[in-house]
Amino acid sequence: MADYHFVYKDVEGASTQWDDIQRRLGNLPPKPEPFKPPPFAPKVEADEQPKSKEWLDAREPEELEELEDELDDDRFLEQYRKMRLAELREAAKAARFGSIVPITGSDFVREVSQAPSDIWVVVFLYKDGIPECGLLQNCLEELATRYPATKFVKIISTDCIPNYPDRNVPTILVYNNSAVKGTYVGLQKFGGKRCTPESVALALCQSDPVLNDGHGGSDSSRDNVIEGVRRKFIEKVVAQHEEREEEDSD
Repeated sequence: MADYHFVYKDVEGASTQWDDIQRRLGNLPPKPEPFKPPPFAPKVEADEQPKSKEWLDAREPEELEELEDELDDDRFLEQYRKMRLAELREAAKAARFGSIVPITGSDFVREVSQAPSDIWVVVFLYKDGIPECGLLQNCLEELATRYPATKFVKIISTDCIPNYPDRNVPTILVYNNSAVKGTYVGLQKFGGKRCTPESVALALCQSDPVLNDGHGGSDSSRDNVIEGVRRKFIEKVVAQHEEREEEDSD
């Protein structure tokens, strides 16, 4: 008759005192780690994935408004949504100019003297038929496009100042907080008839940060504005040089 014996298995991971002694003596292999199944994680649909900062940055204002209900339970995302909307509003505010606006004498107080205190206003006094006025206007039109957070207006000289002599045009008046901050008569300070948008910009910013592109935030010091003008000037010179080289090679 065959001998039978039984092997009893305890709960997985359990160990006897005898086994522990044998392991300390090196007679048994180390005790295996008990099996642990991976933690359960329910599948998340694509629409329910957490919204990253990069994802939110790419959203339009209308899309951010639609997310309001989804973000109510998440303090960080709600704060970020508000911050992003504020940035978009500021960008739209900064871009509300961007061109030279013609005004009349009756518009002057509203458009210039009563402009918000954080807005610099460049007033261009001109007369039709004077070549120097056309030259300076071309420069100011380019600057108005580059610096949409600065307000540019133009007005016929005698509409602004009765009996203003034609020999004094073109003239630029710089206003801020209802006060005249600068006066430029003729083209002399801009380089004469060889004036460029860059030379006009540098002259306007010699004492104050008149020009503002709307992207500098609160850091709009005179030095930073001048550095930006110089950088644009260098880029323009390099571009013109490359164009001449291409023409010569052809």
